[in-house]
Amino acid sequence: MKKIDILSLSLDELEAEMISIGEKKFRAKQIFQWLHVKQVRDFNEMSNISLELRTKLNEHFCIKSLIIARRLESCIDNTVKYLYRLSDDACVETVLMEYNHGLSLCVSTQVGCKMGCKFCASTIAGFERNLEPSEILLQLYETQKDCGKKISGIVLMGIGEPLDNYQNVVKFLELVSAPEGCGLSLRHVTLSTCGLVPGIRKLAELKLGLTLSVSLHCPDNEGRSEIMPVNKSYNVYELIAATKEYVQKTGRRVTYEYAVIDGVNSGKNDAIKLAQLIKGINCHVNLIPVNSVKERNYHSSRESAIRFQKYLLGLGVNATVRRTLGSDINAACGQLRREAAGM
Repeated sequence: MKKIDILSLSLDELEAEMISIGEKKFRAKQIFQWLHVKQVRDFNEMSNISLELRTKLNEHFCIKSLIIARRLESCIDNTVKYLYRLSDDACVETVLMEYNHGLSLCVSTQVGCKMGCKFCASTIAGFERNLEPSEILLQLYETQKDCGKKISGIVLMGIGEPLDNYQNVVKFLELVSAPEGCGLSLRHVTLSTCGLVPGIRKLAELKLGLTLSVSLHCPDNEGRSEIMPVNKSYNVYELIAATKEYVQKTGRRVTYEYAVIDGVNSGKNDAIKLAQLIKGINCHVNLIPVNSVKERNYHSSRESAIRFQKYLLGLGVNATVRRTLGSDINAACGQLRREAAGM
């Protein structure tokens, strides 16, 4: 019998499981708090649970775990990059970032990525599988355990496309915000997508309160299709319409991520097109100096991003340049995983 991944169960689901094995419903809350508040990794550590029930738990359920395969700490800004090894030996990356307002964690949602964005290292090693809700959640729990501090914000912007793993990501959001568990407000969560329009529309209907971050990176179809294959399925105008709908339904401002690439999308005409494209939308543009990836011939600099920012500000667009973190440890997603796989 295949054991059930207990960390991926909501409290309601765990209650149903307790009833199915002949236990009282209230036991679920006790177990849930052991898993998500005290964060034990062994049923035998649940001291207020009877030996009989602990035996049942061991028979029917498993508690997944992550192992730190590599840990790199920046000498510049305290950024920490983790390579976590999963139970099937697959690896994902997680990045801990320090800001004035607290600690933020960038988590992965898939092992690899199938989106094929040409400036991104995550897609080069290929796609293997989706992460389970527990495997996304454990990136938070294990990082907090390692650093000894509480993490106040989460960014779903690591390896993988969150909306390509929609059901598991939504379950993760339910688990991480559960008041009986760690109770993180979803207002402190940002979900980044390359532009899967159906997923954006489904997410809008849930009205979760999180921040939607959209990887736009080019203001027209021709240029965006060249660097982001997803644009051939959901073009830039469909994407902007979906994000506008998200703002209207949720009341939340959307962020457009824009990796400034020299000679590709960094000119004044690109800024004009971008300003026209997002006019009237409650949004913010986050400019990113593109990370160097040895397999890609794309270049950028902070100076390029600042120049592009000035173009946008002159056109009345709210734009900032993202602070570069962990530059001395290659904190861009995908690079540690590729090294571990020998790619």
